[in-house]
Formats: sequence, C-alpha cells, structure tokens
Amino acid sequence: MEHEVFVPVPADRLQQVLSDPEQVAGAVPGLQRDADESASPLSGRLKVRVGGHTITYRGAARVARRGEGSFAIEGEGVEVRGGGSVKLSLTVRLESAGDGAGTTVVFAGTGAGEGRVTESSPQAVEGAARRLLERFAEGLGRAAEPKPEPAAPEPEAVVEPVDPPSVFETEVPPSSFDDTADTADTADTADTDVEIEDVVVPPAEAAHARRTMIGRSAEEVDHAPPRGRYAPAPAAESMSTRATLRWAAPAAAVVLASAIVAGRALRRRR
Repeated sequence: MEHEVFVPVPADRLQQVLSDPEQVAGAVPGLQRDADESASPLSGRLKVRVGGHTITYRGAARVARRGEGSFAIEGEGVEVRGGGSVKLSLTVRLESAGDGAGTTVVFAGTGAGEGRVTESSPQAVEGAARRLLERFAEGLGRAAEPKPEPAAPEPEAVVEPVDPPSVFETEVPPSSFDDTADTADTADTADTDVEIEDVVVPPAEAAHARRTMIGRSAEEVDHAPPRGRYAPAPAAESMSTRATLRWAAPAAAVVLASAIVAGRALRRRR
C-alpha cells in the first residue's frame, strides 16, 4: 500500500521530528504510552477502528533512518481482548515541494493481521490504515512547527511609597466662626479708639446698690408671684367673697347713718 499526505512544513524540520522517538510517539494518534520510563517511547496501547469494530492493540514500534529524507518504521501488536495480532513494515519518504512551502510525505509498506481484523473487508482495513497515516502525518507537521518564544516578562512598575502629610502640613479649612472673629476683632479695635470717661461712684453707695439689686433679684425669683399672662387665675370662692364684702360695706354705712339720724330726731322731740 502507498499513500501520500502534504504537510505545509519544510522537509528539514520533519526530518528532525522523525529522528526523535519522543516526538514520533506524540504524533501517533490514539497512542497511550506505557508508564514505565525504561520502556521504549513507542510502546503502549493503540486503539484502531476498522469497519464497525474498535480493536485495541498492545505493542511497540521502532523508527530508523535509512538515508537522506527516508525512514523505516517496524511494529507489531496483540489484541488486548482476544488472540489476534498485527505486524507492519512501513517506509516514510520526505519529498520537498519546489517552492519550499511544504513537504509531501510518502508512505509505502506492507501489513499482516489475524484475529478480529480479518472479520472486516479488505476495503475497510485499507480505509482505516489510510486514515491512521493521514492523522500521523498531520501530527508530524504540528510537532515540526516552530514553537513561539515565551514573551519576556514586563518589568514591574516600581511604586515609591509616599509619606502621608503631617498635621503641620495639612491645610486647615476656614472656620465657620471667622466672621464672628472678624466682627469681634473689629469691635475690639473700635473700642480701643473710644475714650471712656471714668465715673467715680462712692464705695458705700455702690455696695448698697449692689446688695439691693442682688436682694431684689433673689426675692423676685424665690418669692414673688408671677405676673402678666403667666399669673394664676383667682379661685372662684375668693371672688365671691370679695364681691359680697364690696356690697356689704356700703350697706352697713347706710344703716349706721340711718340709725344716727333717727337717734338725733328722737332727742329733739324729747
């Protein structure tokens, strides 16, 4: 069987990949490598779908260089579930395109198998082999692509610490009492310009007036009843008593005057 696959990668890069078993193992589709580090990189399990069957083989492969741009791959495997087995002998040749824009990978080889693979038709087996080779060539191309260089880390910006302003450097907002202070200052200034005549008060009179004012203030606060609209309303009984006395006094005066006049009249008749 022969099969060709075009890969948009230069031939020299593909040769480097095929010369490294680790990169070749990474290009094989569906290969589960053995965990044993001492084992060959191309050893492990390979799952293949042929027709309507999925077969898993356990085996190993080897890659050797045969000349300029040519490599040989030999491999064998046995079924994980069953007694079947397969063997293959494959030649890989790299043909560079004329413009150097890519490479044609040419596969040629033979294979033999027994067990479950023989249950499928030859066309199904050939189709499965071609799909496996196409995916293998694509894996080689991805491995041969140049790896982007890691970007250099940007230098971190150095932020210098800023000391907080001290209380002596902090701007103090104007006080709401500035107008009052200005007024007071103006008043003080005005007072200094006015000449005040000295008034001489005798000490005795000043002390008496002070005691009188203090005494009146204390008496008014402690004992004087409130006046004006805050004065308490008079009781009803006191009002009626005052009204009775107001009319009784003139009546008594009239009775007394009448008695005096009557007494004088009786004396004259006698």
